[in-house]
Amino acid sequence: MNISEGRDHKLLSALDAACGNDLLDRHSDRDHHRSVYTLVGEDSVRALATLAIERLNLNDHEGAHPRLGVIDVVPFVPLADSSFDDAIRARDEFAHWLARTHGVPSFLYGPERTLPEIRRHAWTSLFPDAGPRDPHPTAGAVSVGVRDQLVAYNCWLETGTSLDSAREIARRVRQPGIRALGLAVNDRVQVSMNLISPFVIGPADAVRAVDAVCHEVGCVIEHNELVGLLSERVLRDIPRSKWRWLDVSEERTIEHRLTRRG
Repeated sequence: MNISEGRDHKLLSALDAACGNDLLDRHSDRDHHRSVYTLVGEDSVRALATLAIERLNLNDHEGAHPRLGVIDVVPFVPLADSSFDDAIRARDEFAHWLARTHGVPSFLYGPERTLPEIRRHAWTSLFPDAGPRDPHPTAGAVSVGVRDQLVAYNCWLETGTSLDSAREIARRVRQPGIRALGLAVNDRVQVSMNLISPFVIGPADAVRAVDAVCHEVGCVIEHNELVGLLSERVLRDIPRSKWRWLDVSEERTIEHRLTRRG
């Protein structure tokens, strides 16, 4: 669940508390001004959404990452004991709850369309699937989806690399398993990726692809960053000798956090 707040530590602590024991992970970035929450179940999603709508105002928000609202993206992901149909039900119920309870519109993605399609066409040729036709005055709108597991991942490029170079790298590494953007973050740039088929193309493969294009455009990767969690299966496909360079570990798997939660 992507929340448009990454700087106010006191507010982030309050948002964490709203999730209770269902919070597995929070990754915050002050330059993106964004936090990625990994949650279990459905109750904590609604609790976090309620507090975010109460406390955040999209009109005051500035950050490197594109966003539609104070709650930008809510993806429901089926794990071991649930099915894709369960996730679709949870998605649809959340979108209608959000409209009914808070008057916030939602765009749906999954079988109907992709998240990038929403970002490209929202408010022009595409209008909300649930809730008002216009954005909420302070909360904007939400992209509510259903998907399989993905890995969110950033490659930070060396200082002095141009935004044009980052965008060129992102364009050239895009493929069916990699969605990529070149973003400016203060005086640095990054290639920000969603690895949407992580059991086929994982972090090691993505970094290798970025590195190959870096050599061609004349820059290097300074460091890599896992955003949120990944599955144990994805981790096991990566040689342990590369874990530190790729910013992955046993402690940052979904399975480890579920075990710790009890």
